[in-house]
Parts: sequence; C-alpha cells; structure tokens
Amino acid sequence: MTDAVGPLWRASQAFRLITLLYAISYQLASMSNYTEQRLSWFFVALMAVWTGASAILLSRATVERWKVVLADQLVVIGLMASTRLVSDHEWYSTHQTLPTTLWATNAVISAAILFGPKGGIASGVLLSAVSAIVRDQVNLDLWTDATAPVLVSVGLALGLASNTARRAHAELERAARLAAITEERERLARQVHDGVLQVLALVRRRGGEIGGAAAELADLAGEQEVALRMLISEQAEPSRAGGDVDLRSLLRQQTSTTVSLSAPADPVLLHPDTAYELSAVVATALSNVALHAGDGARAYVLVEDVGEEIVVCVRDDGRGIPAGRLAEAEAEGRMGVAKSILGRVDTLGGSAVLDTGEDMGTEWEIRVPKGKK
Repeated sequence: MTDAVGPLWRASQAFRLITLLYAISYQLASMSNYTEQRLSWFFVALMAVWTGASAILLSRATVERWKVVLADQLVVIGLMASTRLVSDHEWYSTHQTLPTTLWATNAVISAAILFGPKGGIASGVLLSAVSAIVRDQVNLDLWTDATAPVLVSVGLALGLASNTARRAHAELERAARLAAITEERERLARQVHDGVLQVLALVRRRGGEIGGAAAELADLAGEQEVALRMLISEQAEPSRAGGDVDLRSLLRQQTSTTVSLSAPADPVLLHPDTAYELSAVVATALSNVALHAGDGARAYVLVEDVGEEIVVCVRDDGRGIPAGRLAEAEAEGRMGVAKSILGRVDTLGGSAVLDTGEDMGTEWEIRVPKGKK
C-alpha cells in the first residue's frame, strides 16, 4: 500500500543531510573555542553516522519507524548534553549546543510526521527544554533565544502537514474504491441486462401466449424482470450524499401513458435515503398494477406534503386483489408486498394502508415522516 507520508519522509531525510553539512561547517568554525577538540570531532562523526543510518531507516521503513524516531530523540539529547564535555561554561552558555539547533530540528520533524502535531510539539518542547538546561538558560525570555519557538513551530507545522497528507490519501483511496465498485456494478448490470433480463422477458411473453399453467410462470418471470430492472436502475444511481432530493422528480420518471402523477407545485424535499426508498415503494406498487390489475388498467399517484409527513397514494382502476390473495402470495414466497412495500415503509418509520377488493381496484395510502432516515 502506498505510504501517505512517504514524500514527507524522503524530503525530511534530504533536509537531514543538508543540516549535517551545516553542523560540520559550524564545527569547523567553532572548533578553536572547544576545550576538547578531538572529543568534539568524535561526536560530529557520531552525528554523521546517525544521520545516514536514520535517513535510510526512516525512508525505507525497514525498522518500525517509532523505534527510529525514539532513538532520534535520544541521540539528539545525548549530543546536546555532550556540549558540556567539549567546551567551558562561558562558551556553551552563549552559543548553540554541539549538534546545532538546525540539525536537532530533524528529530522534531520525524516525530511530527509520525505522530502528528501533538507529537511534533511534544518533541519540540522536550528538545527546547534540554537545550535550555544544557546551556544554563532556563528562563522565560524567549526573545533572546529562538530555539524553543523554532522547534515548536516546526513540530506544529510538519504535524499538520502530516495529518493533511494522511486525510488526502484516505480520500483518494476511497474515491478509487468507489470508482472501481461503480465500474463493476455497470459491468454486472450490462451482463444481467443482456442475459437474465432477456430470458425473463422471453419466458413472460411465451408463457402468456401458451396460457394455462405456463401463464403463472409468465407472471412470476414478469415480477422478477421488474424487480431486476429496478435493482439495476438503483445501482446505476449516483451517490446520494449531499442535499435533500425532490420526491416529485423521482416519481415523474415512473409516469407513462397508463400512470398519472399529481403533486404539489412546490418541491417536496426529503433526505436522499427517504426519497429514494419511497420512490422504490411506489415503483413496486406500480409494477404490481402492470402485472396484476389487468389489461387497460390505469394507475394514479397522488403526493401531498402535510407538514411533518409525506402522504403518497397509489390507486388503480383494475380488478383488485381478492381477499386472502396477499397471504397466499407471501406463503408462496412472493414477497413483493411484504418486503418491497411494507418492509420499506416500516424501515422509514411510516405506515402503509391497503384498500382493495375484487373488482374494485387497489389503493395504497403511504405515510412517511419527513425527518432523516
């Protein structure tokens, strides 16, 4: 998996090498003021070795980075403390510590990249305190020494940059996953449309032509064809995140020469989940009209916004549903009403009332609260 902060690690290690050159030049300029010059060069050599080793370990992540970052803090603290071994009080109290403030900043940067702004600030405060103690400069006058402001500011800035990089990387990966899922859904939808739907349509048509027992198979194939088409259309919908959805626009897509819609002049705005689920309920009711209401049956959809509720009525002038037929259909495993209508409405916290009878048509009155799902 791609490392979100990999570029930050690589840049920080390049900075580490540059600061080593500065530290060596500072050593050359200050060496004559040291009481133990040979020992000071030993510490500079140690600094160079750790610079190379830490740069490799942190860039390649061959060792757990938290261990390297912890060792980084300890090495810097040790080198700061060594300043007292190579120079006298008059020198170290008025100058930078041996590894220089610029080189010590690398430990703060590493902590900030790994642990974020809190880790960066903590490292900056720690190393600032060590520098002040080593140099006998423990006071509140920050204007005479820029060590603390520099280290803490770097820790905060790099920590924020690290968090931002991780969030951006996570969003990019999420977008890539969604794109892949959408592409796969479209591929499956094409396969289903070119295969299963064509077969179901053929069974429905041929079964109706043959009649008799085959007519029942034709009805079942027709139901599954409608359900599959609805599922494919739902999968093809764009993301539902964002603002409210106008229910009228979803229901208008279901009108036809046999389906009429009556809705308010003003938008009927609902939370996307509620709007799409309610649209699916209406689609199921209309598919039942097409399959069972009889030839020439017309359907009428009425939408009302009554304040805290949305009322949707779906009525047809077909042959109606005989008493006990819905219970028989559910017992046979045909769950169009039980799941697609009643189940969806119940999930939305609403109610659905059916008024029907043989030769008197069918009417659904569906009430759903306007609050979020």
